[in-house]
Amino acid sequence: MTATIDRAGRVAARPARSGARRRRSLVTLALLAPALLGLLIFFVYPLIASLYYSFTRFDLVSPPQWIGLRNYEYLFTQDPNVWLATLNTLWFVVIWVPVKTAFALLIAGLLARARRASGIWRTIFYLPALVPPVASVVAFVFLFNPGTGPVNQVLAWFGIKGPLWFNDPAWSKPSLVLLGIWVMGDIMIIFLAALLDVPREQYEAASLDGANGLQKVRYVTMPSIAPVLLFAVVTGVIAAIQYFTEAAVASSVASGKAVVGQGISTNLGYPDGSLLTYTQWLYVRGFGTYQLGYASALAVLLFVVAAVILVLLLRRFKAFTPEGAQ
Repeated sequence: MTATIDRAGRVAARPARSGARRRRSLVTLALLAPALLGLLIFFVYPLIASLYYSFTRFDLVSPPQWIGLRNYEYLFTQDPNVWLATLNTLWFVVIWVPVKTAFALLIAGLLARARRASGIWRTIFYLPALVPPVASVVAFVFLFNPGTGPVNQVLAWFGIKGPLWFNDPAWSKPSLVLLGIWVMGDIMIIFLAALLDVPREQYEAASLDGANGLQKVRYVTMPSIAPVLLFAVVTGVIAAIQYFTEAAVASSVASGKAVVGQGISTNLGYPDGSLLTYTQWLYVRGFGTYQLGYASALAVLLFVVAAVILVLLLRRFKAFTPEGAQ
């Protein structure tokens, strides 16, 4: 009799628990609905649409016409500028990201050790990050103007002949690296917060064990700020792969055309294609010549390459963490 009542109680409790679980699931889905809806509308749908259009001939006016792999064949074998743009973008990934990250970490380390007027120095180094990208590029092109810019004039005082900077293919990308160092305040402030959060007891224990300054940085500081460093590198790589505004504005202003998009055939990537990035070429083929199908193929390739790079980066980074070592 007791077992029957107990069994009946269980049977009666199961629908109640199932109903409560269902209600919790519905509430969770309702709370996640805005984010899920935004993800579907602004990421999943554009990704699927781009993949479909990459196999079509589409000019945004006529209906898409299926052409199979012709866009990808042209991309890999015939496009005269896609490999130049790819190499320029890869240069920014390999050079611009490490240099900007290293300088941001260095300045954050110096500010973390500052004792006097640290707040003022933090503000000074962070303020350039608040300047709009277009305004900062225009200002840099003016400062580094080879004829009238103050940078070359100051160098001339010391008997140094300044380069052509944004007008020289050999110096145009390094000039943008200098710009990236100047506007590093957003990453610098994150590094500063991470450095200030490292427990002082770990440094004291390392000192008792006889560790010098470099050993403290290697075995105490870097493991403690590893997640923040990963965040900075990943976001930097994503920004470098999508590098567009600064390079486009620098090309336009340095060539004498103040409006981005004017004179696409002659102004693009000035000087001599050195500032032509992958996203610029994608934009030109999509909205300059209205080849939306081919631009979609470029976008799909960009997405795949970016995903592969980030996965490899995350796996390599995990190998150097204590969790990965275990």
